This record gives sequence, C-alpha cells and structure tokens, in this order.
Amino acid sequence: MALFKEQLDHLRQAPRRWGLTGVAGFIGSHLLQTLLELDQEVVGLDDFSTGRAFNLADVRGQVGEERWRRFTLIEGDVRDPEACRRTCEGAWRVLHQAALASVPRSIENPLLTQQVNVGGFLNILLAARDAGVGRVVYASSSAVYGDGPTQPKVEADLGIPLSPYGLSKLMDEQWAALCDRLYSQSAIGLRYFNVFGPRQDPEGAYAAVIPRWIEQLRAGRACTIFGDGETSRDFCYIGDVMQANLRAALAPPGTPSRAFNVARGEATSLNQLHQVLREGVEARIPGLGCVEARRVAPRAGDIRHSRADLRQIQEVLGFAPEGTVAQGLRDTLDWYLAQGR
Repeated sequence: MALFKEQLDHLRQAPRRWGLTGVAGFIGSHLLQTLLELDQEVVGLDDFSTGRAFNLADVRGQVGEERWRRFTLIEGDVRDPEACRRTCEGAWRVLHQAALASVPRSIENPLLTQQVNVGGFLNILLAARDAGVGRVVYASSSAVYGDGPTQPKVEADLGIPLSPYGLSKLMDEQWAALCDRLYSQSAIGLRYFNVFGPRQDPEGAYAAVIPRWIEQLRAGRACTIFGDGETSRDFCYIGDVMQANLRAALAPPGTPSRAFNVARGEATSLNQLHQVLREGVEARIPGLGCVEARRVAPRAGDIRHSRADLRQIQEVLGFAPEGTVAQGLRDTLDWYLAQGR
C-alpha cells in the first residue's frame, strides 16, 4: 500500500489527462470523482441511456467548482467511432466502463448488448490505439465464468456463458488480448463481481439488488428473492473498485493484457444480505417494521454461486480489499436514506 500511495502522490503532482466512458454511471461517476480529487483532467463520454445527470451533479458537489473545471463531458455513444476518438484523444489512460450491464436485459435484447458491449469496446480499443493511449483499463464481469463449477473463481478456469451479457464480456477480453498481440495496445480487464455503493440505481427492472432492496424496505414493500435465497455472491464495495482501476492504470509497462478478478473473496447469500439490510433499515427508521421477503422462481441466466479467487490481482497489481462488506453496507444505507431514496 505504501508504494501505491507514492504513485498516487506522484500522479497528483504531475496531473494527466484521462478518458472515461460511462462517466455518468454508477462506477463511472465514482471514477470521475476519484480522478478529480487527484487533480486529474478527465474527458468523459456518456449517452445517458443508463447513466444519470444526478450522478454528475453529485460529483460536482463533492469535488467543488475548481476541480470540476477539469472535467469535459462528451454526450455520445460508444457505438460512434468519432465519439470514441474524441474521448481518447490526448489521453494518458482510458477507463472504459460504458456497457449494458444487465443479464435479464441482455437475454431480452442480445443484439443491442452485442452492439454496445462488444462493438463499443472495439471502438474504444482502436481509438486508443490511434491516439497512442498507454493503456485501456476496462470493465469485464464475473459473468464470464458462466456455468463453471469451480469455487472460488480462478481467472483461467472458465465455463460456458449463461447470458449474452456474459458472452459479450468474454468477447471483450478476447478482443483486448488480440489487440495487444496485433497492435501492442495494452488493455487490462477487471472482472467485477457484485459491486455496490452510493449512486447505484435503485429503480427499473434491471436495478441491482442492494439499492433496489434498500428502496423497497424503506418504502415498506416486500423484497423479491429468486429461488431459495441460498444463491450467493461476492459483494464488492465501490471503494475497492476504485483501487483496482487505479492500480491497473498505474501498473508498470509490460504488465500483461489480461483480466483480473475484483471482489473481496467472500460469499454472502441473498438470505444473509436481506437480513443485514432489513436490520439496517429498521435500525435507521424506528417503528418501520419491514415486511417479509417474497420468494419466486429462480431467474434465467443467473449463476448459483460466485466467489472470487484474488491471488492473481494481489500478486500482479498489489490489490488489497479495504474495510468489510458490513461496513460498506452501512455506508451505502446511510447514503440512500440521506437522499430520501
């Protein structure tokens, strides 16, 4: 951690220009805030199909006007090569977060998932190559493991994808490896497991489980649990995702263009998660009396269990999760309830 802190201090003293796709999204807006707090210059791309203007306004309030002036927004689509060119032009590093990140949505609309997640990523890789960007750090997903039975999930041991979303992220990793071989374009993938934290959208059919459940509990509605509730996930707080992205961006030249797990290495069942969130909401809203969860049939395309092996990202990038899942959930609950959400 000491070396990483030295790298961040050096970065603050010698600011760089960064390209950032999906800048108005959950993870993208946190990356924007992190970079601006490090006094970096950021060019962000978003079409606001899933990103929200609220997220950018929240970042602006957090960082202040002086730092906010270091940010340039390009309202555009990663499917547009010209928008990608403008995002990458003059950038030292590009952080690619833009995607349609939903398993159910990808099953309903596989063509759009392919166009955005694969075509858009290839646009970014080629624009980065043409702009001379030193490295692209991109969002992959634990969905690439598909039906692989191995627990915990080890990077080299993949199964068959269970959704168009999982397949699209696997294709991204293959494109990244090929572009490195053909064009020497460095690209490091981060296989996010179940990321959570402030600014994650609680609304809509494709909302992530933690913000959706917080909203439902706060409103006195029943949360929906698919299956028996013993399905488990490796929940990863947003702060650890920030660390992983910066470590990948700052890794020395010659670091292999490959994908790494980003998680905590801990499994939490949906039943456990619901209990923690229910108790947390009731403690913060006395007398609320949250209702019991509603249980329905398992959801198509879902993986039964998912837990990450972190040895590779620890050894190669020096990544080390901070805090605990419980602490992250407390901070997330406090943020959502403070928003009145």
